[in-house]
Parts: sequence; structure tokens; C-alpha cells
Amino acid sequence: MIGRLQGTIIEKQPPEIVLDVQGVGYELLLPMTSFYSLPEINDSVVLFTHLVVREDAHLLFGFATKQDRTLFRELIKTNGVGPKLALAILSAMSVDEFAFAIEREELSKLVKIPGVGKKTAERLLVELKGKFANMPKADFFIKIPNGRHRDLDLSTPNYEDDAVAALVALGYKALDAEKMVKRIAKPELTSEQLIREALKAAL
Repeated sequence: MIGRLQGTIIEKQPPEIVLDVQGVGYELLLPMTSFYSLPEINDSVVLFTHLVVREDAHLLFGFATKQDRTLFRELIKTNGVGPKLALAILSAMSVDEFAFAIEREELSKLVKIPGVGKKTAERLLVELKGKFANMPKADFFIKIPNGRHRDLDLSTPNYEDDAVAALVALGYKALDAEKMVKRIAKPELTSEQLIREALKAAL
């Protein structure tokens, strides 16, 4: 099991990055809550990881904190929740926001996440309620060497298209993703900021 990687970010296309680890490029899928705080391309980072092995692919997921990874692992243990849906849930809400929604049984908020129907939301409430008391404290990823938080620097200037593509990758229908982005679009917003605002508005 690959539990942690330290390397240089060489590509960013939400929700995926490519991390160069001693000459080997690892493709990682990140929830947007982890993606937001990544350093720039060519900067180094440490990410906590979880490997999902399927018959047709090996998928590596990256997380800013152990707390995020712990929730991801709890989610995929839940009947009817696969890695893609867990990624969508963690992209829509932080761990604290999700825990709050579960403890307060906010079914209406959960069903707004793409792929989470009423039955799945009810299952999450039943299976995860009370599990957050022992959740490990946040252990934020290490950014090397400068630790600065900067805007996403993508090679393409079409930020709206990139944001739509990221939302589709997270499970939203293309038409819905376009509407979400158009609703909050402003010329000065980067892809990362558009995704953040669109997800926030969706809830």
C-alpha cells in the first residue's frame, strides 16, 4: 500500500495532478478541498494517499491531511459509496462540514452532492453518525520549500472550461456543470476559484 508520497507537482488539471517522485510520474486524484491549497507547478509537496485496485485500473487518491484520507476510507466502506462518489463528497464539503451535516442529520444538504440520492444519504447518516469523535486531528500536508498558497497556474487560459471539466469529473452532468460555472463566473476568477464557488453555491 502506498500511504504517502513526496514529490514535485508537474501537472495540474482538477481534480487530477501528476507528481514526479524521483523520476516516476504518479497520477493522483484529489478532492477539491485538498486541491485548493496545493502549491504551484514545479513546487514540492507531501500528500497522504490511498490506492484503489480494480480489475481494469489502479487508482491513486491524494489528500492534504490524514483526516481527509480517514473520511475517504470510511466513506468507501459504506454500502453504495465508491471512490468516485467519495471524491465528490470530499470535494463538496470539508471533513468538518461533512461531520456537522452527519451529526445534525442534514439529509437535504447531502442529497445535493452529485450521486448521493436519498437512500445513500440515509445510509451515510446511519453508518457514520458518531464516528467523528475519534477522527484524527488535521495533519496538513507539507509544502516545500516556500509554503505559500497561490492561485492555480494552469497552462490553458480557458478557466471556465477547465472548471466545467473538473465538475464533470466529480460527477456532475455536463449541462449542470456549465450552469453552475456560468452562475458564478467572473473574469478575474481562476479555475480553482470557479470550482470552489460553484461547489459552494450548489450546497
